[in-house]
Amino acid sequence: MKVITLIHYIMGKGSGAVLGFLVGTAVGTVLGVLFAPDKGTVTRKKIVDEAQSVKDKMSENIHETAENISNTVKQKQASLEDELEQLMSNASYKADDAISLLEKKLAELKAKNKKYQKS
Repeated sequence: MKVITLIHYIMGKGSGAVLGFLVGTAVGTVLGVLFAPDKGTVTRKKIVDEAQSVKDKMSENIHETAENISNTVKQKQASLEDELEQLMSNASYKADDAISLLEKKLAELKAKNKKYQKS
């Protein structure tokens, strides 16, 4: 039960159908093998083999999901870094515009101030 809970947590709620499919496949296989007209040792061997197969499939799905999550995080991080860089660039241009405006106003004030100093 802990494995199923862990897999469900890792794969997320949206992947419940995948988990249901895997569990249904495992249960169906075990029931099919149990009702097959083979010796007990053969039946047990089939159960063990199928359990290993299901375990391998689940492990592969978990690995693929983890890889997909990792790739998505990397893409989002790169996108965020690009957006932050663009934002900083835009802010820099705005700061230059503000500085230019302030310098212009300061020059105007200095010119007015010189007029008053002559009088």
